[in-house]
Amino acid sequence: MDLNRLFERAKNVLLLPKTEWPVIAAEPATTGTIYKDYLVWLAAIPAVLGFVDATVFGYGVPFMGSIRIGVGAALQGAVVSFVLTLAGIYVFSLIVNALAPTFGATKDGVQALKVVAYSATSGLVIGGVATLVPWLGGLLTLGAAIYGIYLLYLGLPPTMKCPPEKAGTYTAVSVLVCFVVGAIFWSLAGRLLLGGMMSGALPGLPERTASDDIQVDPDSPLGKLERMGKQMEEAGKKLEDAQKSGDAKAQSEALGAVLGAALGGGAQVESLAPDRIKPFLPETLAGLPRRTLSAERNAAMGMQISEGRATYGDGQGRELTLEITDLGSAQGVMALAGWASIESEKQTETGYEKTARVDGRIVHEEWDDSRKRGEYSIVLGERFVAKIEGKAQGIEQLKDGLGAVDLAGLEALKGEGVRPAN
Repeated sequence: MDLNRLFERAKNVLLLPKTEWPVIAAEPATTGTIYKDYLVWLAAIPAVLGFVDATVFGYGVPFMGSIRIGVGAALQGAVVSFVLTLAGIYVFSLIVNALAPTFGATKDGVQALKVVAYSATSGLVIGGVATLVPWLGGLLTLGAAIYGIYLLYLGLPPTMKCPPEKAGTYTAVSVLVCFVVGAIFWSLAGRLLLGGMMSGALPGLPERTASDDIQVDPDSPLGKLERMGKQMEEAGKKLEDAQKSGDAKAQSEALGAVLGAALGGGAQVESLAPDRIKPFLPETLAGLPRRTLSAERNAAMGMQISEGRATYGDGQGRELTLEITDLGSAQGVMALAGWASIESEKQTETGYEKTARVDGRIVHEEWDDSRKRGEYSIVLGERFVAKIEGKAQGIEQLKDGLGAVDLAGLEALKGEGVRPAN
């Protein structure tokens, strides 16, 4: 294995995708060589770093602090993660290949695996390293995943011979079908679905030719995803120019602009300054006096997020924590979650966990009746997250506590610091 060639390929995919994709499309390859010479090495990065994170640093668990996993369990988890990553990439390539005729592309299993495997570079490398980065790690992981979608968007025309004007829709549909397939795969063990994809078509999707016109409602989730892809393409052009200049600082800023275009939903957002968040952390909450107060704004790769946090307690065991987060440059993620109408519900022996859309807002709540502890959070203006957690008589008490915060005033600031992407 030539590690220098692997590092060079990964770097070029991340920094020079437009020039690297034609090279990838033209070079001879098989499923085995793609896995042996590239994927198994990159897939090992998040698996190994996840093992280190679990055994050395530990995971933060609400109400319980940091928990470290035993070496045996962590090793088993790393192996499972490694295998599922490799399997998931192959399944995604089946989806991309099955959808090819729908968008005037050419079906080719090896080329489909190429475009999916190399698009996964950002998620495997940046996302893997992000597991060791506290606080911003989740944001970087999400940014890496979205940048991977952008790489897929750029790679489909040269690898799958997709008409460039249909690449955005092809990308959006492939990603959304992947989510659906994933859900069905885990609920039905993937038997019927994989059989359908192996036969060359997905149920309910008609075969089309390159001459078919595909129109997407611009206000639909697919339309917004397609528009996001085009905005990332514009930012990608700046990244390409910066790479040609040889200026390392310009390259870093340009890469941040690409992630910002993805996470920001096409807008540049300056998150609220700490002193703008502090007024939303009242001196008393649910009859408890405020004991601590902090507010901060953090930035990385051109992206900003602000957070304010306060604790309230009576000194006799009852304590609540209130957090106000301005997602700032990542507000596009919440918009995407809203478009997708994300909902979930889980019941346990002692409580429940639920995410739903209530009065147009994403609401998440958790409750453990045995410990009389819970969490209640609301997404405001697809930008701010207000969360309260701690001990209470019931979830309604937490809801009432958060309801006493000036949520309307916070939501009214959703346009502050927002300017269209250049």
